[in-house]
Amino acid sequence: QVQLVESGGGLEQAGGSLRLSCAASGSVLSISFMAWYRQAPGKQRELVATITTGGSTNYADSVKGRFTISRDNAKNTVYLQMNSLKPEDTAVYYCNARDRWSRNFWGQGTQVTVSS
Repeated sequence: QVQLVESGGGLEQAGGSLRLSCAASGSVLSISFMAWYRQAPGKQRELVATITTGGSTNYADSVKGRFTISRDNAKNTVYLQMNSLKPEDTAVYYCNARDRWSRNFWGQGTQVTVSS
């Protein structure tokens, strides 16, 4: 089992920045893939960014050039640096980890609110 705890959300003005953190514990050596998702009110959860154990990254078109996903393997932590925030980035952001058996684990979510 993998446990994930997010932090770093909050209220920010448009154009500002926030950094989210996701600390993993438990069977961290089994993790093959980590990602950030978000879910806005009334909308489906969507993929924001992914990072593999090797450090390869991928981003949703809506955040490319503004968000950066990174990981600190020594701390078992994944980050999401969010710059040039827009009101449409407002959502609950969830950390996701997938292990080598393709099981998915989720954090509790952290609220990000961007005011115009």
